[in-house]
Amino acid sequence: MTGSAPRKRRSSPAKGEGQVANALRSVYQRAVDEDIPSEMLDLLRKLD
Repeated sequence: MTGSAPRKRRSSPAKGEGQVANALRSVYQRAVDEDIPSEMLDLLRKLD
C-alpha cells in the first residue's frame, strides 16, 4: 500500500462533469451526422 487514504466514490457526478459529458455527446452526434466526403467514398470504392 502507498499509505494514502482510499478514494471515495461519488454517488452522482458533479455539475461540471455533467456539462462536460453533454458537450462530448453533442460533439460526437455532430460528427456522426456529418456526410462522408466524396473523396473518402471514392477511396473506399477502390478497395472493393
